[in-house]
Formats: sequence, C-alpha cells, structure tokens
Amino acid sequence: MKLILNGDCRDISGVTTLPELVDALGLPASALLIEHNGLALLRNEWTGRPLAEGDRLEFLRITAGG
Repeated sequence: MKLILNGDCRDISGVTTLPELVDALGLPASALLIEHNGLALLRNEWTGRPLAEGDRLEFLRITAGG
C-alpha cells in the first residue's frame, strides 16, 4: 500500500493499522504525535484508525529541552 509519510510517498506492505506502522518503521511510540489525513490523534485513537491507500501521515517526535 502506498502511503504519504511526512511528505514522501512510501510503499508499505503488511500493515493495516497505525500501531503496526509505527512498529514496522521502528519509531518510539511513546514520543510520537501522529497526524492522519490532517487530523492529530491521541495515542488511544491509533488502534481505531485503519490505513488505506494514499493516506497522508505526519510523524512528529516529541522531545524535551531546556
């Protein structure tokens, strides 16, 4: 399935949900904000969002600074 990840078209296979995609990409779930087709999601909303061909996802990594 082709997805737009942070503006880049990527062919991703074997995933159907956001948690599966995060795992497949090796991203740290605890430090991520995900925007799915323009909607920012809470982490507890990830499992209820199926992925479809052409979806646009933005991954923002949350960091602390000082």
